[in-house]
Amino acid sequence: MRGKFIVFEGVEGCGKTTQLQRTQSWLEASGWLQFLQARGVVRTIVTTREPGGTELGTGLRQLLLIPGEEPIQDRAELLLYAADRAQHVEGYLIPHLETGDLILCDRYTDSTVTYQGYGRGLDLALIHQLNQIATRGLESDLTLWLHLDVALGLERAAQRGKRDRLEQADLSFHERVQKGFIELAKCHPERIVAIDARGSVAEVALQIQTVLTERLTTWYGPKD
Repeated sequence: MRGKFIVFEGVEGCGKTTQLQRTQSWLEASGWLQFLQARGVVRTIVTTREPGGTELGTGLRQLLLIPGEEPIQDRAELLLYAADRAQHVEGYLIPHLETGDLILCDRYTDSTVTYQGYGRGLDLALIHQLNQIATRGLESDLTLWLHLDVALGLERAAQRGKRDRLEQADLSFHERVQKGFIELAKCHPERIVAIDARGSVAEVALQIQTVLTERLTTWYGPKD
């Protein structure tokens, strides 16, 4: 039995973490989880994130996101994300997929392509090669891209209080990241679904629930 792997992506302040949590609650409250368990196709729902989805990854997340006195060089940043991902895939994602879990993940490979590739300007071919090594070819079954204007996203992120190292980057960096997400969505329409993240939390959640209902029905059949 193999589970499903659903990823939430987007620029800073797009609301992906909030929507991931709401999605887990909705899957449980709507009866989808119980239906899938009764069919014997899903064991449970688990949530995770990158970086920081493992014990090792938690330490790497602190290095990557908490500003320090020594600047992290771009290639070092890329390799730290790759190390986090390799540990995450081997130690968490694959074991949960093999036991039939439905995984909701906050960021995955698309973030590395957009942030380190488009944002930092590192070689995209190198990034794809590193992602392939770190993931052993594991791709998401569905990526929900919360599409939001960069300036609005940064404004929302600033309202949370202290900004992390990536949130402190200049506007042009985040605009390049956004360009990366737009390009990826064009290249992978079968995997990446754009969600309009401009509305309220409830409005965005409803869009996600509609997409997930369609995908879950395609994968497993109608619930009702």
